[in-house]
Amino acid sequence: MIFDPLRRKDVPDTPEERVRQSVIRWLHESEGISMELMTSEYGFKYNGRQYRADIVVFDRNLTPDTLVECKAPEVPLTDTVFEQAIRYNRVLDVRRIILCNGRQMRVWEKAKDIN
Repeated sequence: MIFDPLRRKDVPDTPEERVRQSVIRWLHESEGISMELMTSEYGFKYNGRQYRADIVVFDRNLTPDTLVECKAPEVPLTDTVFEQAIRYNRVLDVRRIILCNGRQMRVWEKAKDIN
């Protein structure tokens, strides 16, 4: 078992979960994001189906700001993984998407309006 500080409980210790916990630590320690503004296994509905995002970071207004999808280290960050995040973002409408498998991290941010 491995402790998830966002869910405040022990969860099964899988390769994907280790990546998720590593990203949570990175967001908190390196990016300065408060644990209170993050949640893991964030549930939502899209087209009548239930989905769960690995990590969602909220802004100070508690609006989703960042979507993080974690994969096990042996799972490549393919277009299919990116399309999954894009599908989730149709509901969440975040500013930033992060994909991570523990070996690679890819980050996309919405362009700022220059007008």
